[in-house]
Amino acid sequence: MMRRRYEITDEAWEKIEPLLPSNGKRGGQWKDHRTILNGILWKFGTGAPWRDLPARYGSWKTCYYRFTRWQKDGTWDRLLKHVQTYSHAVSDVDWVVFVDSTIVRAHQHAAGAPKKGGPSLPE
Repeated sequence: MMRRRYEITDEAWEKIEPLLPSNGKRGGQWKDHRTILNGILWKFGTGAPWRDLPARYGSWKTCYYRFTRWQKDGTWDRLLKHVQTYSHAVSDVDWVVFVDSTIVRAHQHAAGAPKKGGPSLPE
């Protein structure tokens, strides 16, 4: 199988697989972790919306819910800690930081401006 851009290598997968949860709850088997992880990596590598996830990674909802579940249960923290602690290639890792600088502008009335005919704010 040829590895595509944003997908995890076989060598990295061997180290990461034991750190992932073993099975889903309520008797159901989870879809393959590697496929889902590759979908998550593709999403964040491209910056595309979840709904634009290619079909080869399965349902975008499955990838999204697995991502958020792993975020809540500490799986991502364990993976990061493992990479930072045990990877012999730490110096070769390019650390990318995403910063959200969203700005939402509000109308003047939403900012506490005095209303016409109403009491004005004390100065």
